[in-house]
Amino acid sequence: MITRRIIAAGIALAGTAGLLVTGALAQTGAGSAGKGHLTIAVFNGWDEGIAASELWKAVLEEEGYTVDLAYADPAAAYTGIAQGDYDLTLDTWLPLTHADYMDTYGDDLVDLGAWNDEAKLTIAVNEDAPIDSLTELAANADMFGNRLVGIEAGSGLVTVTQDDVIPGYGLEGMDFVTASTPAMLTELQAATDAGRDVAVTLWRPHWAYNAFPIKDLEDPDGLLGDAEGIHTVTSTAFAEEQPEVSRWLEDFRMDNELLYSLEDAMFGAYDGDDYGPVVAEWIADNRDWVDGLTR
Repeated sequence: MITRRIIAAGIALAGTAGLLVTGALAQTGAGSAGKGHLTIAVFNGWDEGIAASELWKAVLEEEGYTVDLAYADPAAAYTGIAQGDYDLTLDTWLPLTHADYMDTYGDDLVDLGAWNDEAKLTIAVNEDAPIDSLTELAANADMFGNRLVGIEAGSGLVTVTQDDVIPGYGLEGMDFVTASTPAMLTELQAATDAGRDVAVTLWRPHWAYNAFPIKDLEDPDGLLGDAEGIHTVTSTAFAEEQPEVSRWLEDFRMDNELLYSLEDAMFGAYDGDDYGPVVAEWIADNRDWVDGLTR
């Protein structure tokens, strides 16, 4: 979804896809020793996909494969996979978020199934807040400074909050603040440090659930939508070209709690983008589970 830490700027589908694919091909020329070479398309700023892709890069390289990560916006990623320039992506949200891409490119893509089925939009508050449901928020808005802190304007989460959640639960009296995901997380950190109540838009899976004492407000009217699955989608040639990896990815499952710990290590506790050492340390701490990915 577009509710991510960094939102990819609008990139023209065809032209950008060509550029990104060209970039990926340039990377793949470095070598294809061992069992084979794979290119995983990673959506810019989508933390769960970055985490899963970095994890599988490390796992597959342990198994003798060469792996490149090609960062792209979703449109360019699906174009590249459909054309066979990328092998796969681990961050397809279904049945809603990426349904249009599956409809457009479905004949040239293979869905290996969901590795996580707990993806969901949420409104979260500090875990000791005196309310548990969105039905209670309007009557207790003053406890939260009459503010609901959102992320990037135009994101799917902000749109559904503005169009459905706020009118649906009578929250028009609250100031809905939209800036960016980092700004929302800064607000969450400041409120946690100060011990004050805070209400923010969020989504699962997100490392904030591992880093902060927060809880989701119940959504009895279902205005934030149902849970989605995060699927692995490959090129049509992938299973034939990489049958061993295809089987491993088809069997891949990772629940939110485990994913939170990996995301928190990469994006919460670490301030940088050289994730290799961070992922290696996380793998060492979760060696038995990681070994099970390739059995």
